[in-house]
Amino acid sequence: MLIARDICADYNRKAVLREVCFGARPGQITSIVGPSGAGKSTLLKVLTGDHAFAGTVRLDGRDIAAFPLRDLARIRAVLPQSTPLAFPFTVIEVVRLGLVNHPGQDHIARRALAQVGLAGFEGRYYQELSGGEQQRAQLARVLCQVWEPVGADGTPHWLFMDEPVSSLDIAHQLQVMALARQFADRGGGVVMVMHDLNLTAMSADSVALLRAGRLIVQACPEDVYRDDILGEAYGCRLEVGKTPVRGAFVLPQMVTVP
Repeated sequence: MLIARDICADYNRKAVLREVCFGARPGQITSIVGPSGAGKSTLLKVLTGDHAFAGTVRLDGRDIAAFPLRDLARIRAVLPQSTPLAFPFTVIEVVRLGLVNHPGQDHIARRALAQVGLAGFEGRYYQELSGGEQQRAQLARVLCQVWEPVGADGTPHWLFMDEPVSSLDIAHQLQVMALARQFADRGGGVVMVMHDLNLTAMSADSVALLRAGRLIVQACPEDVYRDDILGEAYGCRLEVGKTPVRGAFVLPQMVTVP
């Protein structure tokens, strides 16, 4: 399991997280949601060991502070919100950077590109891609790093993603969520920061709702998605499951990954 207790963290000397407790299990998707500025990305960085904090974070029973970086890289991969590159790498070169645990196994990089819908993009320059294509190329890189959701020794691997669908059209959003579901169903753990409450509801096993640096609730979607709870968190009136008075709305449907 991933267990965080009494997490406090600052950013530029400003309190961002205060006394946050959080948990995630392998075999599940755990989503972190909340309004902008709630501390979602900072919490994700704390959980991955990429941001200073007070409190404790234990990954698979071990204090995350005790992990050498190489050992962390073996069991968890992190997809940030954006990954700008200053040098003219090709797409396949970017994805190969994720082969730290599978050196020389180029077929994994190509399979990862196919899974994110970028087969045939290997020779294109990363800077020539659209924002959404760059995001998917980075996802392929991350998938390479933890290609097997469970290690040979039975240790679960973890996939951390910060707003992985923010710049994608709806078809590719569903593709990414299906990949996350597949990873979890095969025994890995997935923790993702999300803004889209509909995609979160249809994919997450557990939802952690933050507001102003504090955890309001973490539970299954059915227990978090209540008018009063969401209204308190987002500071506006929200009605769960009610058809709008005007216009139409589109409900996404989960797809499967071949």
